[in-house]
Amino acid sequence: MKPPVVALAGNPNAGKSTIFNALTGSRQHTGNWPGKTVERKEGTFRHHGQTMTIVDLPGTYSLSAYSLEEHIARDFIVEEHPCAVVNVVDAANLERNLYLTTQILETGIPLIIVLNMLDMAESRQISIDVEKLSELLHGVPVIPMVARSGKGLERLKETLVAEVSRQ
Repeated sequence: MKPPVVALAGNPNAGKSTIFNALTGSRQHTGNWPGKTVERKEGTFRHHGQTMTIVDLPGTYSLSAYSLEEHIARDFIVEEHPCAVVNVVDAANLERNLYLTTQILETGIPLIIVLNMLDMAESRQISIDVEKLSELLHGVPVIPMVARSGKGLERLKETLVAEVSRQ
């Protein structure tokens, strides 16, 4: 039996590849420029006896595809139906990032929000009520994270296992 598949989706430079590397032990090159990941990358994640395939999708601002990267991300989410999507959101640019979040919600695929770069948001005096955000997004789990330092990684791992086990 094939392991469940989870997609990592989000805007460019939100930290998807850093989280992919942390979950899979891979060493995908990360960079601070749009279009860094132009194809999907796959890796294996194991935690508490659960194995799943993690797919790092190219950064996209919406599921209305215009560029090649956006087509790859949209087609994977809409046509390949992963068992869950981890939407990596830049906490310092929350409003811009939530457009994609609402589109993913509309697909009906189970969703986990990673509120990444929380340290950057806090340095700009941006405060986010994580519980309220989860409530506004119909109870979707919202995980505060600083992927670069690993803060929040264990909670993401636990949430992934719980979400996939529910299915």
